[in-house]
Amino acid sequence: MLHWAAVFFIIAIIAALLGFTSIAGSAIEIAKILFFIFLVLSVLTFIFGRTRN
Repeated sequence: MLHWAAVFFIIAIIAALLGFTSIAGSAIEIAKILFFIFLVLSVLTFIFGRTRN
């Protein structure tokens, strides 16, 4: 589960970089939303993954 959170976090970072630098001009808002969603999901997965062990 933590592996998938890391994968989606990396995808969100790439999408955010494309959006924040205006390379994909119309996707800026989508990249920001995805970045923060996956950031929250990865932090939650990291926290809950640590509490299970």
